[in-house]
Amino acid sequence: MRFARSRRILRLKTIDSCFDDLKESRLVEGTFTADEMSAMLEGLQVVVRGEVEMELINTAHTNVLLLRQLFSQAEKYYLKLQTDVSELENRELLEQVAEFEKTEFNTTNKKTNQDVGKPKLAPLNEGGVSELLNKEIARLQEENDKLKARLKTLESQATSALGEKSRAEQALKELQRVQSDQQSDRQSQEISELENTVAALREDFQKSLTATSASQKDLQDNLVAAKHDLLRVQEQLSLAEKELEKKFQQTAAYRNMKEILAKKNEQLKEIRKKLQKYEAE
Repeated sequence: MRFARSRRILRLKTIDSCFDDLKESRLVEGTFTADEMSAMLEGLQVVVRGEVEMELINTAHTNVLLLRQLFSQAEKYYLKLQTDVSELENRELLEQVAEFEKTEFNTTNKKTNQDVGKPKLAPLNEGGVSELLNKEIARLQEENDKLKARLKTLESQATSALGEKSRAEQALKELQRVQSDQQSDRQSQEISELENTVAALREDFQKSLTATSASQKDLQDNLVAAKHDLLRVQEQLSLAEKELEKKFQQTAAYRNMKEILAKKNEQLKEIRKKLQKYEAE
């Protein structure tokens, strides 16, 4: 508001200087005709219109740049700002702003006295994104406190674990020393046990070897007996076959078959003789 007020005061001084220039340059005679007054007013109108238009354009562009800075800062925190154009024409709010400006810039001394203890402006809206950010900050702070407490707990646990590790290493060294003393006695005992085991294995091997030779002799005897039995059975089979063949030859069917075969052989001999008459080969 201080910046806008200074710009407005400067532009009003410029407009006043336009009127002063007109008075000093044109209003030198006592009487003027209607055409002369109309020409002077038209010239003054052009100058004042240009100054007012320039100020309005500059004010609008300045507001755009100001809003651009605010929105750019809001984007860094991922805020979504919304504007209500209808509030710009709210007469009540405009009157409050005018009253604030009047009291703020009433006198220079009053302004300087109020700058020291002047309270900060309250936010227009505590809900929405601002509330979410505050909640998120509070949640992060709480989580940070929990992590710090957990870190302290872990540090104490790590310290106790290191102490236990050192005690365990010392106990391990003591155990290794005791084991090294007992290892020699254990090795001698193991050697004697191995020797006893080898002797027992040798004795078992001799026993198994003797039993194997005896069983091998029994197997050979059984094999010879089985061969004799096989030969006897084969001989009996051959005698049975001969007897069966002899009995078959004594049957009438065998004799008839033998006679038929003899007749067929005679017929074949005669046919071969006849063929030799026609075919020399």
